[in-house]
Amino acid sequence: MTTLFISDLHLDESRPEITHLFLAFLREEARSAEALYILGDLFEAWLGDDDRSPLTDAVRQALRALVTAGVPVSFLRGNRDFLVGTDFAAETGVTLLPDPCVMVLYGEPTLVMHGDLLCTDDLAYQAFRKQVRDPAWQETFLAQPLPARQAFAAQARAASQQRQAGLIAANTLEAITDVNAAAVEDTMQRFGVTRLIHGHTHRPAIHALTAGGHRAHRVVLGDWYEQGSVLRVSSDGYALTAL
Repeated sequence: MTTLFISDLHLDESRPEITHLFLAFLREEARSAEALYILGDLFEAWLGDDDRSPLTDAVRQALRALVTAGVPVSFLRGNRDFLVGTDFAAETGVTLLPDPCVMVLYGEPTLVMHGDLLCTDDLAYQAFRKQVRDPAWQETFLAQPLPARQAFAAQARAASQQRQAGLIAANTLEAITDVNAAAVEDTMQRFGVTRLIHGHTHRPAIHALTAGGHRAHRVVLGDWYEQGSVLRVSSDGYALTAL
């Protein structure tokens, strides 16, 4: 049996081919998996469980079908869909995980994260993250009418794009938006693990490192902008491949 990990699909109406690829993945390969873990940014944006569309309804139905077929699905919120809530979980049958979360994977303690917490050099983003992850802020935001939430999201997206353009012009985007090596080692040592799986950075790779004086590995999941990316883990090892 194999456990599957994916992240950063950024499902959006503007890229229907990726939605079709994901729905086929749920119908086909995922049906024979031991479990599926989605480590954030399944959606390009999520403004509350009441924000429905044909795309999100199709995803809801496909996830429910997979869970009903006997495959447990766990969901860890990302920086784009941190407002996924209990209504979505109840409707789909997925289990919402905290970020970070330690699981025992075929006998090995493994830390799973979305990955944005590791990007500690991006001070502006970390300040924004702290604000929008505050329960009081979320309660106030979700109490607003959906059009107001949509307007806020559009404004935040425009500001983010402008900031990225500035980082590109200054040739600092790659360094600031990647993980901080010391933060990775400190986090793995704090949780007592030698294997970390995360997404967010869109830089798929398997990195060897040292954490707490022990040999360790950091697996970075790929995004689904142009193709799928899946980590398959079994008792025999793991492989990160494109679909």
